[in-house]
Amino acid sequence: MVMVASDSKWFRAIGRTAALAALLLLAALPAEAQTYDVKVNPKLHDLDVKVEQLATTGVLVMKLTNKTKQKVRCDLRFEASPQAPLRKTVFVDPGKTGQTEYRAQRKWFDVEVDVECQAVQPKS
Repeated sequence: MVMVASDSKWFRAIGRTAALAALLLLAALPAEAQTYDVKVNPKLHDLDVKVEQLATTGVLVMKLTNKTKQKVRCDLRFEASPQAPLRKTVFVDPGKTGQTEYRAQRKWFDVEVDVECQAVQPKS
């Protein structure tokens, strides 16, 4: 079988056209951006810990900055009905920032996060 150069160019042109049409079709579809409210309930026990949230589609990132001179333990409880509640623990060294994330397994409307931080007692 003999390939003719013009036939090969024709197939490439058709392939490019199909790819371009697919891209235009995907761009025309509405992006499914999920918006949700986040309520953070900090219980810091007079510790200088900064609690930040970064809410993106499908993932909630919690950043904890320890501004004290001792290591802290932060227990987080995520509640985003209808998803099952989740508990996580983050240890943060002095002057450092730790983070944890909570991933959506279902569509969220609001997320409530309880954050409780306590100083870690040094082992003797």
